[in-house]
Amino acid sequence: MDTDSHRSGKQTGFRSGFVAIAGAPNVGKSTLLNQLLGKKVAIATPKPQTTRRQVKGILTGDKFQVVFVDTPGIHESKKPLNKILVRWATQALGDVDAIVFVVDVTRRRRGQEFAILDLLRKLMQPVVLVLNKIDRVAKETLLPVIDELKDVYPFEAIIPVSAKYGSGVDRVLDEILRLLSEGPQFFDGAVITDQSRYDLAAEFIREKIFLLAEQEIPYSTAVNVEEIEDNKERQITRISAIIFVEKPSQKGIIIGKDAHFLKKIGILAREELESLWGIKVHLDIYVKVLKDWSRDERALRRLGLTA
Repeated sequence: MDTDSHRSGKQTGFRSGFVAIAGAPNVGKSTLLNQLLGKKVAIATPKPQTTRRQVKGILTGDKFQVVFVDTPGIHESKKPLNKILVRWATQALGDVDAIVFVVDVTRRRRGQEFAILDLLRKLMQPVVLVLNKIDRVAKETLLPVIDELKDVYPFEAIIPVSAKYGSGVDRVLDEILRLLSEGPQFFDGAVITDQSRYDLAAEFIREKIFLLAEQEIPYSTAVNVEEIEDNKERQITRISAIIFVEKPSQKGIIIGKDAHFLKKIGILAREELESLWGIKVHLDIYVKVLKDWSRDERALRRLGLTA
């Protein structure tokens, strides 16, 4: 028996660690996280800059536990909210054991990619490069991308994937486990995310706004869940949430004629929460104006969106 491991409560051969998923906005980081976990814990939409929080997804196996950190997209911005999100992302990269760097092969943004690689060089953690969305390009177009990127950074591995369809995701996990050292189990094996039910409900509502609304509307909305009440006798969970917008005109758009748009947001969010939690959900959503909240430091603090 390994007495040192026995005394510490650590299984011999058990690997664990924290792994950040990083990249520019809209490269598929949250979709990759959900595929790695086999369950949805991070919202994902076709629009850039969807992720606003550091979402942790926890994958536990017989001999490992990986704590994935899904970070907001790293990009240049003068907007207070976006500057906070980028600061969160860069801080997260310094506190992990390995990094998965995701690149969208259908839409190369070399300036952003190389800026992120400059940041990674300073951090010195091992990096796995994931080339995402290969289902949307011809195979022969991948080789020049691989040749270019392997010459600019010493990646531990370069793995083409389609996060949307799960292709190549097992290889990503294999490489991550190869990089992690023996360590303790940080979370109970049944836990898949560090997000509270309040966080999950708010994020799923916000995701539906991103999917349904156009132009600047999604970026001008924030969601706060005020109350979650479980009625065990009736086997239903009641949720009260507020969608904050920046202008009165946006409030009218989110509500829609005869509250049709708001009802649609509520129906889609409710269905997803019921699927996730396995219980009937009643969702009450209200819309309020919080003037220019994304540019107001006090409003950002009120919404919990400060570093």
